[in-house]
Amino acid sequence: MFKQALVIFLIKLIAKLPLRVVHVLGEILGWVTYLSYKKYARLINQNLKLSQLVKDDIHFKKTLHRNIAETGKAFLETFSIWFSDYSKLGKWYQGCSGWEHVDAALKKGKGIIFLTPHLGCFEITSLYYAQFQPITVLFRPPRQDWLMPLIHQGRERGKVRLAPANAHGVRLLLQALKRGEAIGILPDQAPLVGEGEWVPFFGRPAYTMTLASKLAEKSGAQVLMAFGERLANGRGYHIHITPVSEGAINQPELLNQEIEKAISQCPSQYMWVYDRYKVRH
Repeated sequence: MFKQALVIFLIKLIAKLPLRVVHVLGEILGWVTYLSYKKYARLINQNLKLSQLVKDDIHFKKTLHRNIAETGKAFLETFSIWFSDYSKLGKWYQGCSGWEHVDAALKKGKGIIFLTPHLGCFEITSLYYAQFQPITVLFRPPRQDWLMPLIHQGRERGKVRLAPANAHGVRLLLQALKRGEAIGILPDQAPLVGEGEWVPFFGRPAYTMTLASKLAEKSGAQVLMAFGERLANGRGYHIHITPVSEGAINQPELLNQEIEKAISQCPSQYMWVYDRYKVRH
């Protein structure tokens, strides 16, 4: 209990710091972790190299170094976003490209499926949207139960509602789409056995979820790719929203190509340390 209380205290202490300071601390954390854990370092190097998004050794090293820092920022900024005053987040939103696609989808009234990969700040996108419209976000419950209240407190703000990654959660997603609302899914999260297909992702077979395509087929919802680009010097985030190519949602291989396209816009901010090629049991 003492350790848990200490962790919660430190998390909430981080949330009181300016975003710029949190990002500096995140860079330090990123490098310490990279230099301390061989598996962590191996995954970043291997996945970035195999992506073929870097054209030569100099570009690779530059992108790698930036990614080490950005991955550390991504971890620490989560606590700032979760536990900062909700009204404070407004000054971190530094614009949005592609909101016209949201307006067009809302007019159709069939709902919106936001696909948000592990790119940039994926915690900020749902909260940005939730300023204006309700959104139900799929999440995988943590293994440690004491973290659940923190997750709900941090993510269920504005018009955000959480849906656990189980049968009940899927029903909540469908209900939201039937009401013409939006839902949020991490499309590059490794699904459980029986919930995906093996298709290429940056040239390697990756077990890819089929949930998004099933929800789109049942609801007729508009599918949009969204990510929050992390700006330099703690200035905040720019939200990018683009429509997914017609038919891609129904074919996991084409869906992965859409995710690759989004990552190519900002490869240094993708979470290359995430083991995209595993299978969850």
